[in-house]
Amino acid sequence: MAGMNAMEKKLAEYKCDTNEAICLKLVRFPEDVEDDSTTFHPEYSHQLYGDDEVAFGYKGLQIQLYYSAGNLNTLFKVKYTAKVTEKFDCVESDDVEGKIREIIPAGFSSNTDDFVALLEKEANFKPFGTLLHTYNVHNEEAGEDIAYQIYKADMSCPGFREYHERLQTFLMWFIETASFIDVDDERWDYFLVFEKYNKDGETLFATVGYMTVYNYYVYPDKTRPRVSQMLILPPFQGEGHGAQLLEAVHRFYSTSPEVLDITAEDPSESYIKLRDFVLAKLCQALPSFSAENLTQGFSQEMATEAQEKLKINKKHARRVYEIMRLKATDMSDLEKARTYRLEIKRRLIGPYKKNQRELTKMMRCLRPEELSNQMSQMDLQMQHEELEKSYQELLTEYRRVIERLAQA
Repeated sequence: MAGMNAMEKKLAEYKCDTNEAICLKLVRFPEDVEDDSTTFHPEYSHQLYGDDEVAFGYKGLQIQLYYSAGNLNTLFKVKYTAKVTEKFDCVESDDVEGKIREIIPAGFSSNTDDFVALLEKEANFKPFGTLLHTYNVHNEEAGEDIAYQIYKADMSCPGFREYHERLQTFLMWFIETASFIDVDDERWDYFLVFEKYNKDGETLFATVGYMTVYNYYVYPDKTRPRVSQMLILPPFQGEGHGAQLLEAVHRFYSTSPEVLDITAEDPSESYIKLRDFVLAKLCQALPSFSAENLTQGFSQEMATEAQEKLKINKKHARRVYEIMRLKATDMSDLEKARTYRLEIKRRLIGPYKKNQRELTKMMRCLRPEELSNQMSQMDLQMQHEELEKSYQELLTEYRRVIERLAQA
């Protein structure tokens, strides 16, 4: 047994955290390749390396996935200081290289010099598709404004299919349930964000992030664009690019009479926060959302104007109303605060009222001991506590949006 424990300890030394082992870069200059400060790591690697996100069989494992900043030409190398098969017979190491090859398209470099040589071609790279929006972000470190552009592309753009195959590999590392889409389906729209930067006097473009949107058919003659995937690459996160992208997408679809409204597939908490901000920012300009109208409560006029002008559905318009109503309410006034609280709780109480209706039905058909068990699960005091908790959490979320609106 002692011998077995010693062996297990030895083998444990050959386990590596794949989130730490995978090293990602967006390379603009040759010196970036050796600059550790330009490296970033995945949030997830379970889709390739299992739920434990561990690779067995290596010490000092480093999986290099370096991309040229614009066209995303790829360098793929695997390094390690020791391999288990060098020390132990009959022990297999994981095929870490094979797993990566499953997701990256052919044509990558495995030699650093070849990859660096490709950087010279970055000057020829230009964004795909149609320019939708240009904006600036002030860079404190550089002391200047940096220009960004948002484009809409499709698979008919020359070279875009191959570029997208490289771009989508990032999804595996930063979206927990990511999957690759069927690019042969023409109902997909692609929206891309690029940074403009200078290198040796030339203007170059760096990939910042992207969004895919699927156009669902709605009977009889409408479409409902649904946001499927959205990713701002880690070096650019926290700079407001996600909000710029989502707003540009809403404005793009808002001009189309065929579009009913815009939704999202399985939105994450961070996406919902982003959408709250963007939709509230857009609705501020609508007459139906004026301060005077907000005090009168949520109206059909608000729902209709948000849907017709901005392609916002009624559920999301209601949420925007609640944010804007809070913004317009003096919560230090006890009566105004009470009015706002009761209105929000009336909406939140819907599921609890449903429980009460279910309880009434149960009372007609359950035996006393069964009814007692069900009633304990639907304790009214507990429901009130949960309702208050939900209200306070919502208030915190809404106040964050209002703070961000004040800074926009």
